[in-house]
Amino acid sequence: MQTPAPTATADQTVLPSVPSPAGGSHDLLDVGDDDRRTAFVGRLEIAWDPRILEPRPWTAEQSRWAARLLTTLPPGPVLELCSGAGHIGLLAVAGTRRQLVCVDREPVATAYAADNAARNGIDQQVHARTATIEQVAEEPTRYALVIADPPWVPTAGVDRFPEDPPGAIDGGPDGTDLAVACVRTAARVLLPGGALVLQLGTGEQATGAVADAAAAHGLTVDEVRPCLGGVLVLLR
Repeated sequence: MQTPAPTATADQTVLPSVPSPAGGSHDLLDVGDDDRRTAFVGRLEIAWDPRILEPRPWTAEQSRWAARLLTTLPPGPVLELCSGAGHIGLLAVAGTRRQLVCVDREPVATAYAADNAARNGIDQQVHARTATIEQVAEEPTRYALVIADPPWVPTAGVDRFPEDPPGAIDGGPDGTDLAVACVRTAARVLLPGGALVLQLGTGEQATGAVADAAAAHGLTVDEVRPCLGGVLVLLR
């Protein structure tokens, strides 16, 4: 595969590791009308179906915080890890010129992220990829901001949420396995002066395993912000 080499400046950073803007797979999204669902998250219309996690309205607060940070962060693209339907990252970059890379390990999720970008008219600045958190760490692109919404329910508590796909919420024994992986990857891919906005379930997760991982990889927990459905953590 040939790598394109156009020039770009500031927010329009070229992403050589991403071959093309988002383009959803119609096969993956070919579900019955009774299964497909849509709702507004912030000002964006977002589609999903029961194979992926339903977007929660409260998560728009993560988008708003990210959008405010982007006004002062260095030039460069935005990465969303564990993107699901893509709503958090899409809402963060909508109305900006920042490029967004949505990454999820589930092809259905990245297909919806691409579809939702097109649905809201921002597909030319959005790239959706199926990959693991660890694979992203090995790629050359560097980001001004990482947004991460990993599964954070402890394994023993997954049964309390029968409507949610288990793989989308199971965060391991204490709920932080994938959050720690996001911290490790963010430390590898952030530009100097960049930031990570991470969603977790509890403040104890933020001040425990996540804070330990941050310290081990050169990041600092700057703020822990309680929200209606969980907590948001800013790391720099």
